[in-house]
Amino acid sequence: KDATTFLRGDNTFATVVSGLTEADQWRLTANQSAGTNAVVTSNLERVDTDGFLKLGTGLTNSSGVFSFPSTGYYLIMCTAFITAGSNHNDAHLNIQTTTDNSTYDNAVKISAADGSGGSTNYSVHGQFVFDVTNVSTHKFRLQTQSMSSSFLNGDTAKNETHFTTIRLAST
Repeated sequence: KDATTFLRGDNTFATVVSGLTEADQWRLTANQSAGTNAVVTSNLERVDTDGFLKLGTGLTNSSGVFSFPSTGYYLIMCTAFITAGSNHNDAHLNIQTTTDNSTYDNAVKISAADGSGGSTNYSVHGQFVFDVTNVSTHKFRLQTQSMSSSFLNGDTAKNETHFTTIRLAST
């Protein structure tokens, strides 16, 4: 395995050891109702179709809060399939992270909008590299925002709104 040392955003140094050991994928299994502005807590499943197999232990889900199996640098990639309601100027899905198991911040805002006067489907994407230094405190969740006449699409047989996590390296 190769090792690289780099400067973190907080001006401390870290050594990265490469080699993928974790990859997991989850999806929304049913549409989330229009008007919902909240943490996505239900209708989430690990992908189980079309030959998918997680690498490693995989994530743990507790009412929409996802925990990591080990420390490391994780790439979180999320695709939101949003039906934006007529004349709806914005609809968002946020990837929220915490490093204290309590306070969540928006790490990524994935947005769609429709000003055409009719409902329009959008598949939009966002990603974030999360430095997980403690599996007890470093977690993430998905939260809708400004979804007054819009909704997230979900399906148990295929990926519509979904996310993938890949552990890139050790911390």
